[in-house]
Amino acid sequence: MQNQEELQIIFNRLKKLLKKYEGPLEPMFDVKNKYNLWSCKDLEINGKKRDKISFATLIIQSNYVCFYFMPIYTDSNLKDLIDDNLVKLLKGKSCFHIQTLNDNLEKQIAKALNAGFKIYKKKGWI
Repeated sequence: MQNQEELQIIFNRLKKLLKKYEGPLEPMFDVKNKYNLWSCKDLEINGKKRDKISFATLIIQSNYVCFYFMPIYTDSNLKDLIDDNLVKLLKGKSCFHIQTLNDNLEKQIAKALNAGFKIYKKKGWI
């Protein structure tokens, strides 16, 4: 079980990866224990008009860092591009529970973020 200090380190490392996408994506929350990125533009997804769509969110929970990654929810093929070690951490449709973060897992998350960003861009959501 991780303590809050260790979880904060994981959160900060993942936040650094996500911050690379600021500019085209906008944070709605940027506080000590929650950070997220949204694409803010007029969209139509499955016939519904929207003015924004979530890309990714980090939230520190009591025993892990939640990494919500919406591209994996909106495009199921993305799961095939992600390393099995990362897929094992997926709980539900789009939430990864990160309890430890080594360099390999960090690289896999960076790769997933890049692939997800490309998918959103291809769909015209960014």
